[in-house]
Amino acid sequence: MNYKDYITIVPDYPKQGVRFKDITTLMEDGEAYRQATNDIVAYAKELNVDLIVGPEARGFIIGCPVAYALGIGFAPVRKEGKLPRETIRQEYDLEYGTTALTIHKDAIQPGQRVLITDDLLATGGTMKAAIDLVEALGGIVVGLAFLIELDYLHGREKLTGYDILSLMNYE
Repeated sequence: MNYKDYITIVPDYPKQGVRFKDITTLMEDGEAYRQATNDIVAYAKELNVDLIVGPEARGFIIGCPVAYALGIGFAPVRKEGKLPRETIRQEYDLEYGTTALTIHKDAIQPGQRVLITDDLLATGGTMKAAIDLVEALGGIVVGLAFLIELDYLHGREKLTGYDILSLMNYE
């Protein structure tokens, strides 16, 4: 399946010059969404994954159906102040300033094999922060899965040494 057929390109969103890749049109097509999920499920099976982790909010959209299909758990990574129990946090850089992500301190058991999912690999900052959180809890990041990778932003360079699946690449 050519997943790019299900992505809507929105020019000048959220600002002038950006060509936003809208995944909602893929999600609205049941067969395309199911097939994309199944492709990530197959990847997770190859990696013998114990747990899926995903940053909010689109990492939930990708990771939850994968966890469900595999019959394994899903651990959310959220912005600071959004998780109710004890957390650990990881700061990372944005274009202008910094922000932080958190995960529940008990979300991952040492040695668990973790697949981190998200909709998009852009600069790699969010994903690197998620990796750092998983590894701080003793998890083993065995793979990263994305619907879309924006090759021209070179996010993969921040993720050297990790196995990466991208269902679509934009150059």
